[in-house]
Amino acid sequence: MPTVPILMPQLGESIAEATVIRLGIAVGDAVRTDQEIIEVETNKAVMGVTTLCNGIVSEIKAQEGISYSVGSLLGLLEVAAEEVARTGVDTLESLEAKRSDASTSPAQAEANLHFAIDDADAYEEAPAVVPSVKGLPVPAGTMGAHYISPRMRARMDDLGLREADISAVAGTGAGGRVTVEDLERFLDYLEAWPSTQASPMRLAVADAMRRSWTRPLATVGLPTSLDRVLDHRRTHEPKPGLTLYMLRAFALALTENPATAGYLIGDKVVHPRAFDIGVAVQVEDGVVVPVVRKVDQKPLRELIAEYDDLVDRARRRRLSENDCRGGIATVTNFGTFGLTLGTPIPLPNETLILGIGAGVKKPIWSAQAEVFLPATVAEVFLTFDHRVVDGGGAGLLLKRVAELLQDPSAL
Repeated sequence: MPTVPILMPQLGESIAEATVIRLGIAVGDAVRTDQEIIEVETNKAVMGVTTLCNGIVSEIKAQEGISYSVGSLLGLLEVAAEEVARTGVDTLESLEAKRSDASTSPAQAEANLHFAIDDADAYEEAPAVVPSVKGLPVPAGTMGAHYISPRMRARMDDLGLREADISAVAGTGAGGRVTVEDLERFLDYLEAWPSTQASPMRLAVADAMRRSWTRPLATVGLPTSLDRVLDHRRTHEPKPGLTLYMLRAFALALTENPATAGYLIGDKVVHPRAFDIGVAVQVEDGVVVPVVRKVDQKPLRELIAEYDDLVDRARRRRLSENDCRGGIATVTNFGTFGLTLGTPIPLPNETLILGIGAGVKKPIWSAQAEVFLPATVAEVFLTFDHRVVDGGGAGLLLKRVAELLQDPSAL
């Protein structure tokens, strides 16, 4: 009976590996075409690996909690010849025929996949994805890292460390240079510290923020009255979220000056071709940023259902890669945690991020009544790439967002 491999599929253009979080099959189980048999977690979402044909599970290679690269062998199915003919699915034999001459045995076809079936050590070692982020606690009295020698660079590459990771290491070399010996001593010192394995989500966030911080980022803030937005929200059912008002006002303000959302590439500022804006959603051990499309072209009432669906799927980790692609800026509402101040960091592929703090009651002077009146005020912050936008331009953009929020019926 032909044998069909279960392979880790390509789950998105930028996804190279995924972690198995649940095995939904056992040896001997009968499976049908397009049945979800393995649940995996990427750095953006939880997805399912499905079968390509009907068959019987003959072997399971995947283990829960292990990360596998695209194309790795996760298991084997015994499949009837008629089923192979019906679906055209590749068998181990057909894969081998594509990779080598006809004299190669079918057993070698399994070995030609990402790891050998009969080699337990190779299986344990080859598919595991080594984390690229290993944060180091900061001890007192460090001198910091300066010039990195080729030998030190090679050792960092071996360990998957970046320059930011060794900034915590006290250097004993010339001018405070961190040597390989300094690094090894520090790593030995950390062996006694409690630690946990970082999740794929946490590693993805860490990598994105490190890349973001290579740019000169600055933040401006402005207290903004929310009373008119809150009054408008009470008249609608379903009620739009405060973040959605901010999203819409942000998009309209950007349409008036698209260059502020441009991205610097060499000597050119690339302007946005669509006003698709992301919204930061807190999930377990990280943040995901689904993108709301064409926010400038859809009135607030038309965005409610789309926005609510995206946020719901984000919290359940059910977003597709396309749901998170192509945003030109992001809105984040850290006020939901009771925070009033913050300096959000834009994604590496974006120039701007708008942050909203919690609304608090404050006395605001009314020129018309000539008296202080209570108002709900939130601090709104705009972090920007200072290479593309100056403080004045960022301030004008933020002021325009605040002005648009004072007429929520026009959003």
